[in-house]
Amino acid sequence: MSSLVFLIPLALLLGGCALWAFLWSLRSGQYDDMEGAAHRILMDDDED
Repeated sequence: MSSLVFLIPLALLLGGCALWAFLWSLRSGQYDDMEGAAHRILMDDDED
């Protein structure tokens, strides 16, 4: 039972850090263009 006193705040802290990292990635534009790279790899730039 005494281990829960340590593990519950640790789990909340790690969950908060993960939520902060996800929100930061949303604000920095990491998920803006999900299909652009997939289409660019199929494009042929050597049109001679």
